[in-house]
Amino acid sequence: MIDFQTEQTERTEQTEQTEQTKPMSTDAAASDDVLSEENCADQDIREDILETTLRLFNRKGMKFTMDDLAKELHRSKKTLYVYFPDKKHLLYEMVDYIFDSIKEDEQKVYEDREMDIVNRVRKILGVMPDRYQNVDFRQLYDLRDKYPSVYRHLKERLESGWESTVELLKEGMRQGRIRRFSIPVFQTMMEATLEQFFERDILIENGLTYHAALQEVVDILVKGIVIRDP
Repeated sequence: MIDFQTEQTERTEQTEQTEQTKPMSTDAAASDDVLSEENCADQDIREDILETTLRLFNRKGMKFTMDDLAKELHRSKKTLYVYFPDKKHLLYEMVDYIFDSIKEDEQKVYEDREMDIVNRVRKILGVMPDRYQNVDFRQLYDLRDKYPSVYRHLKERLESGWESTVELLKEGMRQGRIRRFSIPVFQTMMEATLEQFFERDILIENGLTYHAALQEVVDILVKGIVIRDP
């Protein structure tokens, strides 16, 4: 006896499989292309806002306003709030934007096998993308009191992403170019020093730029771990 229910189920499953294997329609593909273009446009606008925020921060420190930013961008504040609901969220993402760029440059140093290991260690510790070298990061110390949650996020980013640096330090030890020492202690010293730059206005008081201070810290630390030729 024919099982009509089973036969109907099989026909339904075959139909579903056929539908799943059908090529995407032209309309659907075009729709995906439009969405992709819109996403790219949104990303470009976000980057434009963040880059402009950095320029304003460099000129005014934390005193810049969303009105200042809108004027600089020649956009309405309403447009800014589509991407960033308030200044705190903007600063939070600015921190990520800066550190993401730094980590990209660190990865390039890590992968550069043509460079001497000691120079790679020195360079990865003091990485600062060219476009940020003139940014006055000394003013970030204002974050602690005015935007404590953003300041905490800044500290989290300072204390994370050490994997490539640690690998280079270990490689230097294996090659006999760097003496053996406690990497966690070294990392803590570096982090604590940089955090002090952001907790107090010590750099401003002493007329030092963040980039110059960073290079001096790196120079002191690297000289203490490199094995000198007899």
